[in-house]
Amino acid sequence: MRAAAIPMPRLDKMPGMFFSASPKDSKEHSPSLLDDKKQKKRPKTFGMDVKAYLRSMIPHLESGMKASKSKDILSAEEVIQWSQSLEKLLANQTGQNVFGKFLKSEFSEENIEFWLACEDYKKTETDLLHSKAENIYKAFVHSDAVKQINIDFHTRESTAKKIKTPTPTSFDEAQKVIYTLMEKDSYPRFLKSNIYLNLLNDLQANALK
Repeated sequence: MRAAAIPMPRLDKMPGMFFSASPKDSKEHSPSLLDDKKQKKRPKTFGMDVKAYLRSMIPHLESGMKASKSKDILSAEEVIQWSQSLEKLLANQTGQNVFGKFLKSEFSEENIEFWLACEDYKKTETDLLHSKAENIYKAFVHSDAVKQINIDFHTRESTAKKIKTPTPTSFDEAQKVIYTLMEKDSYPRFLKSNIYLNLLNDLQANALK
């Protein structure tokens, strides 16, 4: 005599018992938290590349500068010299940092970042010129640049042509335009700013103690 088949209860329907959906169901209906995070944090490749480049080129501007550190290594005489010319200001590492902080407060830090990138570029080995020139162009000169500098159309087009066969002087024309812009516009305001005057006053007060 053949035994009757006994239907087995479905475990996932039994009261008090909980089971996760099958792997197939999970993929179709319940995207994982990890996948969700990946979608939310999907980077814009061009923007991320440029930010990484800027961090590597000018870390002292990316990390910011604390005034207390400047006071430890500066004298009032040095800071007074910064007021003699933009050239003397930019020749000093801490001067670059303080001026960069001021430009950041005016939302024009791309000017000193570009100027510093050009200074670094001039020291680049020949076999690395092409890649570094492209990075600087994409970061500052291109019409869609993340930190586009304010230069005229002729200079922008001229620079684009020069980097096709890059030399250490490929950015000289654009760098000169930005230097003149900082010299005539931002630099005079910097010398009247609280960032500069407070630093100078603090150093002079400390020198009298």
